[in-house]
Amino acid sequence: MKATRAKPESDRPFVLINMAMTADGKIATANRAVSSFGSKRDHEHLLELRATADAVMSGARTVDSAAISMGPGGEKYQRLRRKRGLAEFNLRIIVTGNGSIDPRAEVFKHKFSPIIVLTTKQMPVATRRRLQALVDEVKICGKKKINFRAALRWLKHKWGVKRLLCEGGGDLNDAMFQAGLVDELHLTICPKIFGGRTAPTIAEGSGFAELSLAAQFELQSLSRIQDELFLVYTRPHRD
Repeated sequence: MKATRAKPESDRPFVLINMAMTADGKIATANRAVSSFGSKRDHEHLLELRATADAVMSGARTVDSAAISMGPGGEKYQRLRRKRGLAEFNLRIIVTGNGSIDPRAEVFKHKFSPIIVLTTKQMPVATRRRLQALVDEVKICGKKKINFRAALRWLKHKWGVKRLLCEGGGDLNDAMFQAGLVDELHLTICPKIFGGRTAPTIAEGSGFAELSLAAQFELQSLSRIQDELFLVYTRPHRD
């Protein structure tokens, strides 16, 4: 019988993005006053995904805009993590290019797991010192822009992150798509219309200028629960 060669392990974590969006593709209202609009089932889906990940990552604006701890979500999900051989509490990663994070944000009030900040040399020294007093590590990952590929390699080698769940917002998602680092995309489509040309979408940032450059995904599954659609897309090839 011919032996099958094992596929070489990637030097970075497997990356999932999970987002809820309206039927017109918005993740918040134009003034960003409404950013949580999914159902109870959508929230459960988020926690189920967190229970599969070593780390959860969000941008500074997302962390500042909601009273979130970025944790597993209670004993039920902690049991799921233990059953899968994961640490009881996931690592928490906050991304900011210049350190614009409110030190009073809810996430800093919960000490159950390490918090890591990924940033650039654009962050003022005083801001870095202030954050170092709040978090477990501040990692410089570039001069003016975060080098996400290098950052993810570091997260795997230094912190043992093999599976990383990204929860937005749109600028962070766009940077991950641009870098070709998204392996799986989970989308919940909610029966609402926000409208507004300035309302944020799942991928903001600079975007792709040409159709040929667009990030390509394949639909793996689709399910309907009441009035919401839950879709899972995967990238055809992973580096």
